[in-house]
Amino acid sequence: MSWDNFTIDLSRDYAWLMLCPLCGGSETKVVDSRPADQGGSIRRRRECATCASRFTTYERAEAVLLIKKRAGNVEPFQTQKVRQGFEFALAGRPIEPGQLDTMVEGVEKSARGLGPVIDSETVGLLVLDKLREADQVAYLRFASVYKQFEGPEDFEREMVELTRD
Repeated sequence: MSWDNFTIDLSRDYAWLMLCPLCGGSETKVVDSRPADQGGSIRRRRECATCASRFTTYERAEAVLLIKKRAGNVEPFQTQKVRQGFEFALAGRPIEPGQLDTMVEGVEKSARGLGPVIDSETVGLLVLDKLREADQVAYLRFASVYKQFEGPEDFEREMVELTRD
């Protein structure tokens, strides 16, 4: 399956999702459209067919990043999963305020730069890279789960690699 030409026509496929914020009516029509945010979004004025009120919506393009799991299934990238991995590895470790957010954003930005579909292994390697820079103990914690360490010799091998770089 190729994701290169994957698109969804929101106006056709999900038109029923646009509910009037005042009455909850599902039948609305667009009365005006124009570019907004220097072309980064579209501003639409809508009118509710039920209560005749008008309201504004904005449509923004969002690139979907998909992750191909080891089992072969594909799912959307979830920032929260990356954050949880970092939190697990960094539990009890001294980190600067905002450092966690910076690392999570860095992983997401790097992942998006690699294409619309990437392997979960790649995401794990990106997390390891950020942890290597931030905290060696957190790096070893994450590596022990990610690389499926089976004994002390795995920790020793990884520590040698960590101090070599």
